[in-house]
Amino acid sequence: MKQLIDKLQETCVLAPEEYRVLIDQHRDAGLAEYLFAKARTVKMQNYGHDVYLRGLIEFTNYCKNDCYYCGIRKSNGKAERYRLSKKQILDCCAAGYALGYRTFVLQGGEDGYFTDKKIIEIIQSIKKNHPDCALTLSIGEKSYETYQAFYEAGADRYLLRHETADAEHYGRLHPAVMSLKNRKQCLYDLKEIGYQVGCGVMVGSPFQTTEALVEDLLLIKELNPHMVGIGPFIPHHETPFADQESGTLELTLFLLGLIRLMLPSVLLPATTALGTIHPQGRELGILAGANVVMPNLSPVEVRNKYLLYDNKICTGDEAAECRSCLQKRMESIGCQLPVSRGDHRSMV
Repeated sequence: MKQLIDKLQETCVLAPEEYRVLIDQHRDAGLAEYLFAKARTVKMQNYGHDVYLRGLIEFTNYCKNDCYYCGIRKSNGKAERYRLSKKQILDCCAAGYALGYRTFVLQGGEDGYFTDKKIIEIIQSIKKNHPDCALTLSIGEKSYETYQAFYEAGADRYLLRHETADAEHYGRLHPAVMSLKNRKQCLYDLKEIGYQVGCGVMVGSPFQTTEALVEDLLLIKELNPHMVGIGPFIPHHETPFADQESGTLELTLFLLGLIRLMLPSVLLPATTALGTIHPQGRELGILAGANVVMPNLSPVEVRNKYLLYDNKICTGDEAAECRSCLQKRMESIGCQLPVSRGDHRSMV
Protein backbone atom coordinates (compact mmCIF):
# COMPACT_ATOMS: atom_id res chain seq x y z
CA MET A 1 0.00 0.00 0.00
CA LYS A 2 2.90 2.35 0.67
CA GLN A 3 4.00 1.69 -2.89
CA LEU A 4 0.65 2.99 -4.12
CA ILE A 5 1.11 6.17 -2.09
CA ASP A 6 4.64 6.52 -3.46
CA LYS A 7 3.24 6.06 -6.97
CA LEU A 8 0.60 8.74 -6.37
CA GLN A 9 3.25 11.15 -5.11
CA GLU A 10 5.46 10.51 -8.14
CA THR A 11 2.81 10.45 -10.88
CA CYS A 12 -0.24 12.22 -9.32
CA VAL A 13 -2.40 9.43 -10.80
CA LEU A 14 -3.80 6.09 -9.66
CA ALA A 15 -6.18 3.69 -11.36
CA PRO A 16 -9.73 3.52 -9.97
CA GLU A 17 -9.09 0.07 -8.47
CA GLU A 18 -5.94 1.37 -6.73
CA TYR A 19 -7.91 4.20 -5.10
CA ARG A 20 -10.59 1.71 -4.07
CA VAL A 21 -8.09 -0.66 -2.45
CA LEU A 22 -6.44 2.20 -0.56
CA ILE A 23 -9.72 3.61 0.73
CA ASP A 24 -11.63 0.42 1.35
CA GLN A 25 -9.26 -2.36 2.30
CA HIS A 26 -5.96 -1.13 3.65
CA ARG A 27 -6.67 2.15 5.39
CA ASP A 28 -5.15 2.11 8.87
CA ALA A 29 -3.33 4.50 11.20
CA GLY A 30 0.14 3.51 9.98
CA LEU A 31 -0.72 3.95 6.32
CA ALA A 32 -2.48 7.22 7.06
CA GLU A 33 0.56 8.67 8.80
CA TYR A 34 2.75 7.58 5.88
CA LEU A 35 0.34 9.35 3.52
CA PHE A 36 0.21 12.51 5.66
CA ALA A 37 4.01 12.74 5.80
CA LYS A 38 4.13 12.59 1.99
CA ALA A 39 1.30 15.14 1.74
CA ARG A 40 3.10 17.56 4.09
CA THR A 41 6.26 17.23 2.00
CA VAL A 42 4.36 18.07 -1.20
CA LYS A 43 2.58 20.98 0.48
CA MET A 44 5.89 22.33 1.77
CA GLN A 45 7.38 22.15 -1.73
CA ASN A 46 4.54 24.27 -3.08
CA TYR A 47 3.57 26.58 -0.21
CA GLY A 48 6.15 26.29 2.57
CA HIS A 49 4.75 26.89 6.05
CA ASP A 50 2.05 29.27 4.78
CA VAL A 51 -1.61 28.63 5.53
CA TYR A 52 -3.91 31.04 3.74
CA LEU A 53 -6.81 32.89 5.32
CA ARG A 54 -10.19 33.26 3.65
CA GLY A 55 -12.64 35.61 5.33
CA LEU A 56 -16.08 34.03 5.11
CA ILE A 57 -19.14 36.30 4.85
CA GLU A 58 -22.39 34.33 5.01
CA PHE A 59 -24.68 36.99 3.59
CA THR A 60 -28.00 35.18 3.13
CA ASN A 61 -29.52 31.97 4.43
CA TYR A 62 -32.53 32.06 2.11
CA CYS A 63 -32.35 29.28 -0.48
CA LYS A 64 -34.67 28.12 -3.25
CA ASN A 65 -33.23 24.59 -3.11
CA ASP A 66 -34.33 21.70 -0.94
CA CYS A 67 -31.16 19.61 -0.63
CA TYR A 68 -31.95 16.87 1.85
CA TYR A 69 -28.80 17.38 3.96
CA CYS A 70 -28.83 21.15 4.36
CA GLY A 71 -30.06 23.13 7.35
CA ILE A 72 -31.01 26.17 5.25
CA ARG A 73 -33.05 24.10 2.76
CA LYS A 74 -36.27 25.73 1.56
CA SER A 75 -38.48 23.32 3.52
CA ASN A 76 -36.92 24.09 6.89
CA GLY A 77 -39.67 26.31 8.27
CA LYS A 78 -37.84 26.66 11.58
CA ALA A 79 -34.78 28.37 10.07
CA GLU A 80 -34.57 32.03 11.11
CA ARG A 81 -33.92 33.71 7.78
CA TYR A 82 -31.79 36.80 7.23
CA ARG A 83 -30.07 38.83 4.54
CA LEU A 84 -27.13 41.17 5.02
CA SER A 85 -27.35 44.59 3.38
CA LYS A 86 -24.67 45.78 1.00
CA LYS A 87 -23.39 48.08 3.77
CA GLN A 88 -23.16 45.19 6.23
CA ILE A 89 -21.21 43.14 3.69
CA LEU A 90 -18.81 46.01 3.04
CA ASP A 91 -18.41 46.55 6.79
CA CYS A 92 -17.44 42.88 7.16
CA CYS A 93 -14.82 43.31 4.44
CA ALA A 94 -13.43 46.47 6.06
CA ALA A 95 -13.15 44.73 9.43
CA GLY A 96 -11.52 41.72 7.79
CA TYR A 97 -9.05 43.86 5.85
CA ALA A 98 -7.93 45.51 9.10
CA LEU A 99 -7.32 42.02 10.54
CA GLY A 100 -5.10 41.01 7.61
CA TYR A 101 -7.54 39.24 5.30
CA ARG A 102 -6.83 39.61 1.60
CA THR A 103 -9.46 37.18 0.33
CA PHE A 104 -13.17 37.45 1.02
CA VAL A 105 -15.66 34.64 0.39
CA LEU A 106 -19.28 35.65 -0.20
CA GLN A 107 -21.32 32.58 0.60
CA GLY A 108 -25.07 32.17 0.64
CA GLY A 109 -28.05 30.12 -0.39
CA GLU A 110 -29.50 30.46 -3.88
CA ASP A 111 -31.54 33.53 -2.98
CA GLY A 112 -33.55 35.20 -5.74
CA TYR A 113 -33.60 38.49 -3.84
CA PHE A 114 -29.94 38.94 -4.75
CA THR A 115 -30.36 39.54 -8.46
CA ASP A 116 -27.39 39.61 -10.82
CA LYS A 117 -27.50 43.40 -10.67
CA LYS A 118 -27.29 43.42 -6.86
CA ILE A 119 -24.43 40.90 -6.79
CA ILE A 120 -22.52 42.84 -9.45
CA GLU A 121 -22.88 46.05 -7.42
CA ILE A 122 -21.57 44.26 -4.31
CA ILE A 123 -18.62 42.77 -6.24
CA GLN A 124 -17.69 46.13 -7.74
CA SER A 125 -17.90 47.89 -4.37
CA ILE A 126 -15.70 45.31 -2.63
CA LYS A 127 -13.10 45.46 -5.40
CA LYS A 128 -13.17 49.25 -5.41
CA ASN A 129 -12.60 49.40 -1.65
CA HIS A 130 -10.02 46.60 -1.62
CA PRO A 131 -8.34 46.36 -5.03
CA ASP A 132 -5.49 44.26 -3.62
CA CYS A 133 -7.90 41.54 -2.42
CA ALA A 134 -9.31 38.45 -4.10
CA LEU A 135 -13.04 37.85 -4.07
CA THR A 136 -14.56 34.37 -4.03
CA LEU A 137 -18.24 33.68 -4.65
CA SER A 138 -20.06 30.62 -3.34
CA ILE A 139 -23.68 31.16 -4.35
CA GLY A 140 -24.64 28.09 -6.31
CA GLU A 141 -25.68 27.22 -9.82
CA LYS A 142 -26.06 30.07 -12.31
CA SER A 143 -26.12 30.47 -16.08
CA TYR A 144 -22.95 30.88 -18.12
CA GLU A 145 -23.95 34.49 -18.78
CA THR A 146 -24.37 35.24 -15.09
CA TYR A 147 -21.02 33.69 -14.21
CA GLN A 148 -19.45 35.74 -17.01
CA ALA A 149 -21.01 38.96 -15.70
CA PHE A 150 -19.78 38.31 -12.15
CA TYR A 151 -16.28 37.61 -13.48
CA GLU A 152 -16.25 40.81 -15.53
CA ALA A 153 -17.40 42.72 -12.43
CA GLY A 154 -14.29 41.54 -10.58
CA ALA A 155 -14.98 38.14 -8.96
CA ASP A 156 -11.80 36.05 -8.98
CA ARG A 157 -12.82 32.66 -7.65
CA TYR A 158 -15.90 30.49 -7.36
CA LEU A 159 -16.62 27.63 -4.97
CA LEU A 160 -19.24 25.09 -6.05
CA ARG A 161 -19.10 21.75 -4.30
CA HIS A 162 -20.25 18.96 -6.59
CA GLU A 163 -21.09 16.93 -3.41
CA THR A 164 -20.86 13.58 -5.23
CA ALA A 165 -19.76 12.52 -8.72
CA ASP A 166 -22.08 9.51 -8.71
CA ALA A 167 -25.36 10.43 -10.42
CA GLU A 168 -27.47 7.92 -8.50
CA HIS A 169 -25.99 9.09 -5.20
CA TYR A 170 -26.59 12.72 -6.23
CA GLY A 171 -30.24 11.87 -6.79
CA ARG A 172 -30.56 10.47 -3.27
CA LEU A 173 -29.18 13.68 -1.75
CA HIS A 174 -31.17 16.19 -3.83
CA PRO A 175 -34.70 16.69 -5.17
CA ALA A 176 -35.35 15.65 -8.77
CA VAL A 177 -35.19 19.22 -10.10
CA MET A 178 -31.43 19.25 -9.36
CA SER A 179 -28.95 17.21 -11.39
CA LEU A 180 -25.31 16.25 -11.26
CA LYS A 181 -25.11 16.95 -14.99
CA ASN A 182 -26.00 20.61 -14.45
CA ARG A 183 -23.69 20.91 -11.43
CA LYS A 184 -20.75 19.59 -13.45
CA GLN A 185 -21.62 21.87 -16.38
CA CYS A 186 -21.47 24.86 -14.04
CA LEU A 187 -17.99 23.84 -12.88
CA TYR A 188 -16.71 23.53 -16.44
CA ASP A 189 -18.36 26.84 -17.39
CA LEU A 190 -16.62 28.58 -14.49
CA LYS A 191 -13.27 27.17 -15.51
CA GLU A 192 -13.75 28.16 -19.14
CA ILE A 193 -14.59 31.74 -18.15
CA GLY A 194 -11.35 32.04 -16.21
CA TYR A 195 -12.27 31.72 -12.55
CA GLN A 196 -10.07 29.98 -10.04
CA VAL A 197 -12.55 27.16 -9.42
CA GLY A 198 -13.27 25.07 -6.34
CA CYS A 199 -15.28 21.85 -6.11
CA GLY A 200 -15.68 19.38 -3.27
CA VAL A 201 -17.64 16.72 -1.44
CA MET A 202 -19.19 15.75 1.87
CA VAL A 203 -17.33 12.78 3.29
CA GLY A 204 -19.61 10.18 4.81
CA SER A 205 -22.85 11.55 3.37
CA PRO A 206 -25.86 9.19 3.45
CA PHE A 207 -25.66 6.33 0.91
CA GLN A 208 -22.04 7.17 0.00
CA THR A 209 -20.03 4.15 -1.16
CA THR A 210 -16.34 3.63 -1.74
CA GLU A 211 -17.13 3.53 -5.46
CA ALA A 212 -18.74 6.97 -5.19
CA LEU A 213 -15.64 8.34 -3.45
CA VAL A 214 -13.45 6.92 -6.21
CA GLU A 215 -15.69 8.66 -8.75
CA ASP A 216 -15.19 11.88 -6.79
CA LEU A 217 -11.41 11.55 -6.98
CA LEU A 218 -11.57 10.86 -10.72
CA LEU A 219 -13.78 13.90 -11.34
CA ILE A 220 -11.53 16.11 -9.21
CA LYS A 221 -8.51 14.94 -11.20
CA GLU A 222 -10.29 15.51 -14.52
CA LEU A 223 -11.56 18.97 -13.58
CA ASN A 224 -8.15 19.92 -12.14
CA PRO A 225 -9.62 22.68 -9.96
CA HIS A 226 -7.62 25.31 -8.12
CA MET A 227 -9.39 24.49 -4.84
CA VAL A 228 -11.02 21.39 -3.35
CA GLY A 229 -13.24 21.74 -0.30
CA ILE A 230 -14.00 18.52 1.52
CA GLY A 231 -15.40 18.07 4.98
CA PRO A 232 -17.29 15.47 6.96
CA PHE A 233 -21.05 15.21 6.57
CA ILE A 234 -22.73 16.42 9.75
CA PRO A 235 -26.52 16.04 10.03
CA HIS A 236 -28.90 18.90 10.78
CA HIS A 237 -31.85 18.10 13.03
CA GLU A 238 -34.43 19.76 10.72
CA THR A 239 -33.61 17.71 7.61
CA PRO A 240 -34.60 14.26 6.31
CA PHE A 241 -31.12 13.05 7.31
CA ALA A 242 -31.42 14.16 10.94
CA ASP A 243 -30.81 10.63 12.26
CA GLN A 244 -27.85 9.79 10.02
CA GLU A 245 -24.37 9.39 11.46
CA SER A 246 -21.71 12.00 10.78
CA GLY A 247 -18.80 11.37 8.47
CA THR A 248 -15.55 10.49 10.21
CA LEU A 249 -12.50 12.60 10.88
CA GLU A 250 -10.28 9.68 9.91
CA LEU A 251 -11.66 9.20 6.37
CA THR A 252 -11.82 12.95 5.74
CA LEU A 253 -8.15 13.35 6.65
CA PHE A 254 -7.16 10.37 4.50
CA LEU A 255 -8.90 11.89 1.47
CA LEU A 256 -7.23 15.25 2.12
CA GLY A 257 -3.88 13.50 1.92
CA LEU A 258 -4.78 11.71 -1.31
CA ILE A 259 -6.00 14.94 -2.92
CA ARG A 260 -2.79 16.76 -1.97
CA LEU A 261 -0.75 14.10 -3.77
CA MET A 262 -3.14 14.08 -6.77
CA LEU A 263 -3.05 17.87 -7.17
CA PRO A 264 0.22 19.06 -5.57
CA SER A 265 -0.49 22.80 -5.85
CA VAL A 266 -4.20 22.70 -5.02
CA LEU A 267 -5.63 25.05 -2.40
CA LEU A 268 -7.07 22.71 0.20
CA PRO A 269 -9.11 24.03 3.15
CA ALA A 270 -9.20 22.53 6.60
CA THR A 271 -12.91 23.20 7.00
CA THR A 272 -15.05 24.43 9.86
CA ALA A 273 -16.85 21.07 9.73
CA LEU A 274 -13.54 19.35 10.56
CA GLY A 275 -13.21 21.63 13.57
CA THR A 276 -16.79 20.79 14.53
CA ILE A 277 -16.33 17.02 14.69
CA HIS A 278 -12.98 17.19 16.53
CA PRO A 279 -11.49 19.91 18.77
CA GLN A 280 -8.24 19.84 16.78
CA GLY A 281 -9.87 18.97 13.47
CA ARG A 282 -8.52 21.93 11.55
CA GLU A 283 -4.98 21.42 12.83
CA LEU A 284 -5.16 17.76 11.88
CA GLY A 285 -6.42 18.80 8.45
CA ILE A 286 -3.38 21.01 7.93
CA LEU A 287 -1.11 18.17 9.06
CA ALA A 288 -2.83 15.90 6.50
CA GLY A 289 -2.01 18.27 3.62
CA ALA A 290 -4.46 21.18 3.77
CA ASN A 291 -3.25 24.78 3.50
CA VAL A 292 -6.31 27.05 3.82
CA VAL A 293 -8.53 28.06 6.74
CA MET A 294 -11.77 30.03 6.49
CA PRO A 295 -12.63 32.00 9.64
CA ASN A 296 -16.00 33.73 9.82
CA LEU A 297 -16.34 37.48 9.24
CA SER A 298 -20.14 37.48 9.40
CA PRO A 299 -21.79 39.68 12.05
CA VAL A 300 -22.12 37.74 15.31
CA GLU A 301 -25.88 38.30 15.40
CA VAL A 302 -26.44 36.18 12.26
CA ARG A 303 -23.83 33.47 12.70
CA ASN A 304 -26.05 31.03 14.54
CA LYS A 305 -28.65 31.38 11.76
CA TYR A 306 -26.37 30.12 8.97
CA LEU A 307 -26.41 26.53 10.14
CA LEU A 308 -25.93 24.04 7.34
CA TYR A 309 -25.38 21.37 10.01
CA ASP A 310 -25.69 21.04 13.78
CA ASN A 311 -23.18 22.24 16.43
CA LYS A 312 -21.18 24.50 14.10
CA ILE A 313 -18.24 26.09 15.92
CA CYS A 314 -17.41 29.80 16.31
CA THR A 315 -21.01 31.03 16.00
CA GLY A 316 -20.54 33.40 18.95
CA ASP A 317 -17.06 34.72 18.21
CA GLU A 318 -16.20 38.18 16.97
CA ALA A 319 -14.10 38.31 13.77
CA ALA A 320 -11.00 39.31 15.71
CA GLU A 321 -11.49 36.37 18.09
CA CYS A 322 -11.71 33.91 15.20
CA ARG A 323 -8.58 35.37 13.62
CA SER A 324 -6.58 35.34 16.85
CA CYS A 325 -7.69 31.84 17.78
CA LEU A 326 -6.77 30.41 14.39
CA GLN A 327 -3.40 32.14 14.38
CA LYS A 328 -2.50 30.50 17.69
CA ARG A 329 -3.75 27.15 16.47
CA MET A 330 -1.72 27.32 13.26
CA GLU A 331 1.42 28.52 15.03
CA SER A 332 1.10 25.59 17.45
CA ILE A 333 1.75 23.21 14.53
CA GLY A 334 4.53 25.26 12.95
CA CYS A 335 2.51 27.16 10.37
CA GLN A 336 2.03 30.87 9.69
CA LEU A 337 -0.85 32.99 8.38
CA PRO A 338 0.62 35.48 5.91
CA VAL A 339 -1.17 38.68 4.88
CA SER A 340 -1.75 37.43 1.35
CA ARG A 341 -4.39 36.79 -1.30
CA GLY A 342 -3.12 33.21 -1.17
CA ASP A 343 -3.37 32.54 -4.88
CA HIS A 344 -3.06 29.12 -6.45
CA ARG A 345 0.63 28.90 -7.26
CA SER A 346 0.26 28.05 -10.93
CA MET A 347 -1.92 31.16 -11.29
CA VAL A 348 0.65 33.63 -9.92
